[in-house]
Amino acid sequence: MKRILKLTTLSFLSTFLFVCTKDYGIETTDVFNPLTNPQDGPAAGYLDGNYPVPVEAGLEDVSEPDQVIGDGTAKSCTGDAFIDAVAKGGVICFDCGNAPVTITFDKPAKVFNDANPKVVIDGKGLVTLCGGGKNRILYMNTCDSLQHWTTSHCQNQDHPQLTVQNLTFINGNSKNEKERDGGGAIWVRGGRFKIVNCRFFNNVCSDLGPDVGGGAVRVFSQYQNKPVYVVNSTFGGTEGFGNIGSNGGTISSIGVSWTIINCLFSYNEAIGNGGNPAKPQTPGGGSGGAIYNDGNEMTLSVFGSLIEKNNVNTHGSAIFFITNNHTGNIRIGESIIRDNTGGSWYEIPGISMHNDTKREISNSIIE
Repeated sequence: MKRILKLTTLSFLSTFLFVCTKDYGIETTDVFNPLTNPQDGPAAGYLDGNYPVPVEAGLEDVSEPDQVIGDGTAKSCTGDAFIDAVAKGGVICFDCGNAPVTITFDKPAKVFNDANPKVVIDGKGLVTLCGGGKNRILYMNTCDSLQHWTTSHCQNQDHPQLTVQNLTFINGNSKNEKERDGGGAIWVRGGRFKIVNCRFFNNVCSDLGPDVGGGAVRVFSQYQNKPVYVVNSTFGGTEGFGNIGSNGGTISSIGVSWTIINCLFSYNEAIGNGGNPAKPQTPGGGSGGAIYNDGNEMTLSVFGSLIEKNNVNTHGSAIFFITNNHTGNIRIGESIIRDNTGGSWYEIPGISMHNDTKREISNSIIE
């Protein structure tokens, strides 16, 4: 029998957040989203979500770009030009004309850690970055010597701070990445990372394995365990547009906190089999249709979002959340999690986690 939880009573923590927002001046911001009515594909974000967005999670200022890709024509916006711009860092914008444009890559664009402490990439809702079904699209790693070490504590440094906003990522594929697998569209370690007003369609990573994941995005080691913000963004969104990986059809991380606001996750898949550690005679994986979180002290916050119609083979058709030392927690507010399929070991519908995982759920439907 399907279990339906309609949770409307505020927990202590969600009550506390409400009081802080109203009485103690936590600043929020309006986030203009140019992808609410795109020409192609689903819109960016869950359009019925209206959870307030903290200033830190909002759009970055791109009024004075450091680099502009293109000269006003679509043909001037090339993969090589984008790769060169990302290597230099700073605020990056596009001038590809007034119509939507797709830029295809034959290798990933890579952030150099000593180029600029901030890297902001803004597509104005017109730019699609495409891996061509063969390549990852974007890579940042503070602990990769080839991208230049800048501190003695690469796993916990505050820069670079990478933001992608008003962009679409399609057909990224990291299956040929052997050393740093997962993250079909984007792979990040260190610094800070934020996604605002973005769409992720048909990105893939390795099909099998217990420790690989993130059909769209994989993240490690954020500065001082601060969260990755994901705001007004869509992963999949309609049939035929979903992202696929062994674990974490959309996002995967180890030891990372996430704050997800007004987002849509649907039609994504975790297609591995056997879990982690892999059961005998299985390749492992198959958990986290939408979200895969593994680690210790971490928090997954999902606010104003819809997670539906994702599928797994093993655990966590919507969310797989394992805090190994039982210190992590899940917060869900003003969200809907429903009609996710496959797998087993459900503490609450669609969510696989230890039964002692701390959870604060308010004004949400989980079924």
